[in-house]
Amino acid sequence: MLYLEFLFLLLMLYIGSRYGGIGLGVVSGIGLVVEVFVFRMPPTSPPITVMLIILAVVTCASVLEAAGGLKYMLQVAERILRKNPKNVTLIAPFVTFTITFMLGTGHAVYSIMPIIGDVALKNGIRPERPMAASSVASQLAITASPISAAVVYYLAQLSNINPDISLVSILMVTIPSTLCGTLFMALYSLRRGKELEDDPEYQRRLKDPVWKERILTTTATSLDEHLPPAAKNSVMIFLLALVTIVFIAMFPEIRTIVDGEKPIKMSVIIQMMMLAFGGLILLITKTDPRKVPDGVVFKSGMVAAIAIFGIAWMSDTYFKYALPEFRAGIIGMVTEYPWTFALALFIVSVVVNSQAATARMMLPVGLGLGLDPALLIGIMPAVYGYFFIPNYPSDIATVNFDTSGTTKIGKWYFNHSFMAVGLIGVIGACCVGYMLGEIFI
Repeated sequence: MLYLEFLFLLLMLYIGSRYGGIGLGVVSGIGLVVEVFVFRMPPTSPPITVMLIILAVVTCASVLEAAGGLKYMLQVAERILRKNPKNVTLIAPFVTFTITFMLGTGHAVYSIMPIIGDVALKNGIRPERPMAASSVASQLAITASPISAAVVYYLAQLSNINPDISLVSILMVTIPSTLCGTLFMALYSLRRGKELEDDPEYQRRLKDPVWKERILTTTATSLDEHLPPAAKNSVMIFLLALVTIVFIAMFPEIRTIVDGEKPIKMSVIIQMMMLAFGGLILLITKTDPRKVPDGVVFKSGMVAAIAIFGIAWMSDTYFKYALPEFRAGIIGMVTEYPWTFALALFIVSVVVNSQAATARMMLPVGLGLGLDPALLIGIMPAVYGYFFIPNYPSDIATVNFDTSGTTKIGKWYFNHSFMAVGLIGVIGACCVGYMLGEIFI
């Protein structure tokens, strides 16, 4: 019966993934009701902490966007790319990595993708090389961001088991490991695919008058827009928020309000600081709060919160119910071959399209199986597997932004531009992370 119920869980996730975003969350709600009232599973608690973290971070980042800070960051990124056009394949993935690292979400990089493609095309470089790697890097960086929901959830769960595990110790593993993964796929991308003069799709488009016009005359740039001083100031305040969070994480005594009591949890600190610094950006830059809900960060963040609400609640209800039965069959395999749990993380991520939701579903399973926290942190990049099926918004947008047609979804669906770089990035990051976890955790 448990296997049939698991197939039902996968079916709900699959149906929800067809609609994406909010659809994934509300379809999971149907699955939850069936689990509780048909399969008679006791419902677990909804993922309140994860949702509050997402809301707080998205609110602060949305105020930053409304103040012009996101456009300022985009202009800085474009200047870096245009100063080093011949190295765009190496630099662009680290640019998108940095944007996600700062904002805690990969949905803020859409505006830079046309610029990356433009720089590559103007310098005779196959746009697929920097664009595909940059799309993957923007998602790989989520497990390195101190304010991402996935990282904070790992922190909240693992620090309860081992008080020595802190935000800093997790980042000491995830930041260098994901940076190495990004470097590996950037190096691979340097020579991937045919040169433009030999690419049949690009040459076909050059013969088409409409496509030729788009390719030769369209120049994507953000540098022609004049931004007020408030834009730069908002970025400085946002950076101060990140520094403050890391500083407080390094010194637990700051979080100890009453002597003898446990320090305030970092998940609570992050929520407080994001709201507070969002308010500071609003007041100091005199941003109109009515602009905040109109930005891409706010909309994508709210969608992510609803999706995680349904996915995590439905999945957590099933796994809490089924884990005692599964433990006997699984524990031997993961004890002898610990890396197999990374494969489980990856597969779940392919289905649910969310790193935070994957963490919320699978980390309690790993802890229930008795896996070492050092291992769980080391293989954390494996929660990013949704590049495998090319239906994620950032990947679809990247394909559409590439006017040359070199970044594509292949005839056989799975032979797409993001497969090789995604596997290289995630596997490389997990291998490095596994070694660093043994050192720092």
